[in-house]
Amino acid sequence: MKRLALMFGLLVCLTTPSFAISEFGKQFKAQVMESEAPDEFKKAVKKANCYICHVKGEDKDEVRNEYGIAVGKFLDGEDFPKDYIKNNPDEAKAKILEGFKKAGEVKSKDGRAFGEKIKAHELPATDAGI
Repeated sequence: MKRLALMFGLLVCLTTPSFAISEFGKQFKAQVMESEAPDEFKKAVKKANCYICHVKGEDKDEVRNEYGIAVGKFLDGEDFPKDYIKNNPDEAKAKILEGFKKAGEVKSKDGRAFGEKIKAHELPATDAGI
């Protein structure tokens, strides 16, 4: 019984940051899906899913692509615990979108800003492996 309780406690500790990070993905997708972007781009974002920030075939907990690294400079999953997002959804959304805006100003390896690429309806990272 003690082992079960310990395993459950560890699981809860490990899943909280991923909840926040899934919230980042949810907000990114919502921003694109609610935009006037072409359906092709919306489909590409849905298909890319986690690989907007991660590298296909790599450990998602360890490896981020260039856009994920840029987002990580401005957003930390630990700053968005589940209770905070639940109790302050508008504030959390505003902070997440502000982080995306700041990350959008960072330049990609191809010399273009991530925000510029997204506005041009292109996936932001050049090294996502997709």
